[in-house]
Order: sequence, then C-alpha cells, then structure tokens
Amino acid sequence: MHQLRVKQFLPITKIQAWEFLSDPKNLKSITPDFMNFKILSGADKKAYPGQIIQYSVAPILGVSMRWVTELTHLVDHQYFVDEQRFRPYAFWHHKHFISSTKDGVIMEDIIDYKLPLGALGRILNFLFVKRKLKSIFKYREEKLNELFN
Repeated sequence: MHQLRVKQFLPITKIQAWEFLSDPKNLKSITPDFMNFKILSGADKKAYPGQIIQYSVAPILGVSMRWVTELTHLVDHQYFVDEQRFRPYAFWHHKHFISSTKDGVIMEDIIDYKLPLGALGRILNFLFVKRKLKSIFKYREEKLNELFN
C-alpha cells in the first residue's frame, strides 16, 4: 500500500472551496491535459454519497482506459471520500478535507493506493506512478492558485 498526502492553502471561504470541489464537472479544469481526462457519466449532480462517476483517462502512453469511482462518504463543507470501483489501481481511497483558517482554507488530500501486479506494481510505483501522481497534484495546485489567488 502507498500513500500520497497533499495540502494547499487558498484565500477563499470554506463555502467557495466546497462549491468548486464538490462539483465533479470541475475536475477537468484541474487535471493535466496529458491525462486526456473525460467524464463519461455521473457528473450531472453535485457530490453525494453513493454517486458513481465514470471517466476515461490515458495516463500511460496515451492509452485510454475507463476509471469508475464512487463517493462513499461526505459531510457537507468538510470532506468527501472517493473510492475506485474499477481500474486502473488494485485499490484507491482518496480523502478530500477542507478546513477553515483565519485567512482562508486548507485543502488536504490523502490518497491511499495499491497497484496491481505485486512486486512489479511496487517497482512501477517507485519508478513511475508516484512521480506521475505528484505531478498531477502539483498541476492541480497551480490551477487552483490561478483560479482563486
């Protein structure tokens, strides 16, 4: 099992942060172009527990694959959790937290994940996947700063 933790400060209200982050349609604008990210279904409503969202992504060599996640937990204006139901990981559990500060909000993402293929998956994570995930979240940080700073 692997974990990635990312924190970001934004000078906005918790309500503003929640309104943006809880709308699945906004994912496209904060996902790097190289992912060829497309929402296929399930993004017609704001986030709610049990919501199933299907995406198409092309994270490796432009090869497109479907990714299905479910929002399993949600407390309005505080946090939500998405879990992978199908591909590309063996396990994906992504917690999104929003907390108020004096001058804005801290957004924290905690991603616990596991790759398939056993030892080969661990090697791929070390050589490639962890770096790719970090670059995706770095891009997300830059885009959120552009939008809200």
